[in-house]
Amino acid sequence: MVDGSWTSTDQFSGIGWVWKDSMGNIQLMGTRNLRRCETSLHSELEALKWVMESMLSMLQHSTCQRFETDCKDMIAKIKDPQAWPNFSTELEVIQILQMCFSDFKISYLPRTHNEIADSLVRNVRSFHRPLCFIGCSIPVWLPRPPQV
Repeated sequence: MVDGSWTSTDQFSGIGWVWKDSMGNIQLMGTRNLRRCETSLHSELEALKWVMESMLSMLQHSTCQRFETDCKDMIAKIKDPQAWPNFSTELEVIQILQMCFSDFKISYLPRTHNEIADSLVRNVRSFHRPLCFIGCSIPVWLPRPPQV
């Protein structure tokens, strides 16, 4: 599950992901903030790029091929990148990363089912310094999402 968070007033955008196994148990999660992206959709694309890169670097431990997002616009752009020239740079990187997955799939997940990733990215966006975290559980200094 992947998510991005953006506002026009915050200094940072938040991006993050939660990797669950086939039984629905959290195996790993990641969250980080970046200088504020141009738009909310840019934040979503940065989040997908980061989770894909993270899964590739852990491929010996991960069989991840399926990604879920609550952003229907991002799915549309990934499925038809030529129709979105304003996002060509970001979409080209995503296309290159897709080739590294033997059975890449991205699907829609309602926000109500993406609460952990959504909470992680909203919280990390508010930190006033660069932050990056990957781990199996939420650190004590980060507010706990609702379903953990």
